[in-house]
Amino acid sequence: MDGCGVTVDDGDPPVVFFLDILRSATILGVKTRKKRPPTPLRGLNMVHTCVVAGCRNRRTPGTTLSFYRFPRDPERKQRWVAAVNREGWVPNDGSRLCSTHFISGKQVKNPRSPDYVPSVFTAAPLSPEMKEPAAPELADKQEAHVEAANALLFLQGQGRPAPHRPPQGQRPPEAEDSGSSSLSDEEDDDQDEDEKESLNDSKRGRLDVCLDSADALRALKKENQFLRESVEKMSLSESSFRNDAEKVKFYTGLPNYFVLETVMWLLAPHMDGVKNARLSKFQQLLLTLMRLRLDLRNQDLAYRFGVKVATVTRTVHRMVHIMSAALVPTAVFWPSRAELRKNLPAALRGAHPDCAVILDCFTVAFEEAGQQQGRAPSPPSSSPPAPGPGVLKYLIGLAPQGVVTFVSRGVTGGVSNQSLAEGCGVLCKLLPGDVALAARDLDIAEAVAARGARFKIAGACPEEAGGQSEGAPTATPDTASVQRHVERVVSMVKRRYAMLTGPVESPFGSAPERASSLSTFDKIVQVACALNNLCISAAPLE
Repeated sequence: MDGCGVTVDDGDPPVVFFLDILRSATILGVKTRKKRPPTPLRGLNMVHTCVVAGCRNRRTPGTTLSFYRFPRDPERKQRWVAAVNREGWVPNDGSRLCSTHFISGKQVKNPRSPDYVPSVFTAAPLSPEMKEPAAPELADKQEAHVEAANALLFLQGQGRPAPHRPPQGQRPPEAEDSGSSSLSDEEDDDQDEDEKESLNDSKRGRLDVCLDSADALRALKKENQFLRESVEKMSLSESSFRNDAEKVKFYTGLPNYFVLETVMWLLAPHMDGVKNARLSKFQQLLLTLMRLRLDLRNQDLAYRFGVKVATVTRTVHRMVHIMSAALVPTAVFWPSRAELRKNLPAALRGAHPDCAVILDCFTVAFEEAGQQQGRAPSPPSSSPPAPGPGVLKYLIGLAPQGVVTFVSRGVTGGVSNQSLAEGCGVLCKLLPGDVALAARDLDIAEAVAARGARFKIAGACPEEAGGQSEGAPTATPDTASVQRHVERVVSMVKRRYAMLTGPVESPFGSAPERASSLSTFDKIVQVACALNNLCISAAPLE
């Protein structure tokens, strides 16, 4: 083998011949091809070394560096050669460029990427795994060479023909095989790089998906918060009323949440013994106030609060009894004469400075049988229902400034106004010299006079000041103003709490309880008057 610098004589021993072949393959950088050796051949794979001047990185087992062969595209290949900048040097199939000469640590096949062409050519530091082989490593390689020679001897001993000497200038078959193996390795390298790039693209895709998912999650959280706030605002919870005075006024008749909270604070101790798993204390109070304020049916309230109709009925009855015992004595009371004169409205100050009370009667009809389901509330009417057995009559007393100071219990419509006024106890509260006004004739002038007080009809002429009401009174501007004020304060309570306009449902118009002379509806009227007194006056006093 003259081209390899090896001479083979026919008399040379086989061991010498195969050692010469092994040395020649090592010098030419060619791997010997092994076929089914008895022992594995280590250290015979081609080692790729970076072609950049000054770069000593090599491809060894376990390295994290990548080695790229020069592109097949002529234009890109020329740019790589120019970047390597080795004068008169031309790359061959075995030339490799390590990944340290790319900005991102790998080549990119996108022409727009800065790593389309290598650009990092500073003195590349040696990676920990790319150090010069030490003495023990050289000894291992020599030992590997000896093992390879023994393997070849073993194969010849099995009857394999000795390799022929190739013609001059021609590479040995082993070298050709090694070359094809090297090309196969190069193709594997390219395939590995493509797989790595595909893997990186997949990672970037997953990252984009994660970012999109994070944006979607934030959007969903924002939408969820908005929906929660919307549902909370539309709900009948305590927090939804806290900062919404108009909502409080619409559903309860009270002017703001502070007054509603005060009522809740006053009633809460009396509700401790009541166990209701579905409704809180606030919801029980709110349900009752909505029943009085809007005159909603029990079935409607059951839907709104998510409970049964029987629960609504029990709650309203229980809360009415509690408010009658705890709220009415606190809010409905007869003021002193000094307090009355101090707060006397201007409309009455000149004509009736001694006015102590404004009296009037109103009636509420019972609900007829068969009307309880699905009836529409009857609109307020200036003319009361005709007296009869199906009507409840009440006498109400108001201070001149519009505060309810007295409410009688209900009697059937057949009872006269005089009998109601004389039997309800309102006359016992009059002092000598007081004036009792009325919007119409109540036929109680004599009973009032018996208490040392005077009874007058608002709008009557001065000559009729004694209370006689025969004929229609001739109204003057001053008396007309008084009459309008009286009518306004009388209708104020019924306008604020629609349940008082009737008709009364049969469960509320039941017979009085044993421990009380008042029916449930009597207590409802008193509670409505007490709640009215907690409001800022809806009827202007000036």
